[in-house]
Amino acid sequence: MIQDTPVKSKSVMKKIFRWFMMIAVALLAVVIWWKYFYVFGLGVKSGELNYLVKKGNVFKTYEGKLIQSGFRSKAPGTINSYEFEFSVVNDSIADILMANSGKHFDLKYKEYKGTIPWRGYSKYVVYEILNMKDIEN
Repeated sequence: MIQDTPVKSKSVMKKIFRWFMMIAVALLAVVIWWKYFYVFGLGVKSGELNYLVKKGNVFKTYEGKLIQSGFRSKAPGTINSYEFEFSVVNDSIADILMANSGKHFDLKYKEYKGTIPWRGYSKYVVYEILNMKDIEN
């Protein structure tokens, strides 16, 4: 009877440790999903496509910049244009954008809380082109 007590306490500690580890792994999985895969926002941006490039050391991703109409001031006495930097994961969308640089686009995007290397450098990922037109002078 005296030997049964330490064996039972060891098995109880193993159960507690297993439950703790399962909960910790589950919480870690939820945090990773929330940070990198949960779509935080959906939106549309309009403007002139400045550039789209494919770049990266290990993961080659499409990165672009859209210049929006209007001006803002980051510091008193200065004027800057609105710039929307984004990533593109779809090759067919990237090909259309690359072939039509300088045109006016309406782009639908998803906003994530964090970036992952194979999705691009930006937390904004363009997934659809709503409209494309030449810029009127």
